Amino acid sequence: MIPFNIPTHAGNEEKYLKQAMKNRKLSGDGLFTKKCQGWFEKNLQCPKALLTTSCTHALDMSAILAEIKEGDEAIIPSYAFPSTASAFVLRGAKIVFLDIRPDTMNIDEKKIEGAITGKTRAIVIVHYAGISCEMDAIMDIARRHGLLVIEDAAQAVMSKYKGRFLGTIGDIGCYSFHETKNFTCGEGGAIVLNSKRFFERAEIIREKGTNRAKYFRGEVDKYTWSDIGSSYLPSELNAAYLYGQLEMADKINKDRLSVWNSYYQRLKPLENIGCVELMSIPEDCEHNGHMFYIKTKDLGERTRLIKYLKKHGIMTTFHFLPLHSSTAGLKFGRFHGKDRFTTKESERILRLPFYYGLKEKDVEKVVKRISGFYR
Repeated sequence: MIPFNIPTHAGNEEKYLKQAMKNRKLSGDGLFTKKCQGWFEKNLQCPKALLTTSCTHALDMSAILAEIKEGDEAIIPSYAFPSTASAFVLRGAKIVFLDIRPDTMNIDEKKIEGAITGKTRAIVIVHYAGISCEMDAIMDIARRHGLLVIEDAAQAVMSKYKGRFLGTIGDIGCYSFHETKNFTCGEGGAIVLNSKRFFERAEIIREKGTNRAKYFRGEVDKYTWSDIGSSYLPSELNAAYLYGQLEMADKINKDRLSVWNSYYQRLKPLENIGCVELMSIPEDCEHNGHMFYIKTKDLGERTRLIKYLKKHGIMTTFHFLPLHSSTAGLKFGRFHGKDRFTTKESERILRLPFYYGLKEKDVEKVVKRISGFYR
């Protein structure tokens, strides 16, 4: 059996878990939380990073920081995880779904400006598969219309656009450390604040609406309820596990990119004869080897291929279903323009087994079985 995913385990995770327990500081914002946040600020060159319990909660915080209220609108791609939309729905916003580009599965930047109304407050983008959206165009549109850009970079830690790390280009970035991500602590996330105007309020929102962070720094003699918020701090155990992987970030990324390149080279002959379509990486993008997918001819062929591979001990899966046609999407949003690619392309995507430490012989076996299916 070749599983679809095995959570990353790279080095000192157990050592740091034991150290966190020995420190007897298990709640949030301890030594390892600070180490992780410092790692992001130093290595990704971002002004401020705060660990959260999930990327979903980082998105929830971003919607509060954006001051989204009842009647506002947020523009997002329909090809996204539900959290991307629900964070803004929870604040009362109407979601305006847009079509995607078939080459990257990212939001079509050419459709954004036409979807902007007087109610639009934010453009929320998803860097699918760790491949960047067209950030120059998106940031230009946002600045001209006075809108915030929030990057759902759940899959894109350490990916770049024109030399800049994804999640650090828009106003706010959101990362995920779910067990399927390049770096994991089971469940976890981070919010990246790229403007100082968000710093203080983000700390308060994250600390249950209190100015507790100021109290611990000695800036106030007692803390009090100051704003809305919730418990968005992860446990020190999560942070300790995560830090054991951040230390090995370059090694993990190198390994994943090697797997990605192996898949690409071995599957290229199948693309050349028209059996499948492979991933496309734009010239200005440097991806992080988050996943490898192929595109089949249509939904029926994908379904048959998934069953065929499972029969031969290879676990594969499809991915996001279009949000605009879901039950909640129909209730809380509307699709702007025509769905030319979102549904059609989402029905073609097949994600292959992909994880840190995936052996070359297993990549070869997966490709051999895919080739056998098309023969």
